[in-house]
Amino acid sequence: MKAEKMEKLVAEVIEKLGKLKHADLAADLSWCWVSFQNDQNPDGVIEKSSQALAAFKEAREKNVKAVAKKLIDDLEKALA
Repeated sequence: MKAEKMEKLVAEVIEKLGKLKHADLAADLSWCWVSFQNDQNPDGVIEKSSQALAAFKEAREKNVKAVAKKLIDDLEKALA
């Protein structure tokens, strides 16, 4: 995971998850991000970000305008 890229994205990802009615995943990712900032262990952030990515792709399959392709691409790059 590229922490500097993820830092720029995490707020946008959490906001989009909320709009897509994935409030639990948004809350989990937010908690994991704060935890990562304290202990530098990326496991939770990677897991929850991967789940967010899957949710974004699923939403995009149903409605192309639901999630911007750039957000998906940026999240994939941050996780790489």
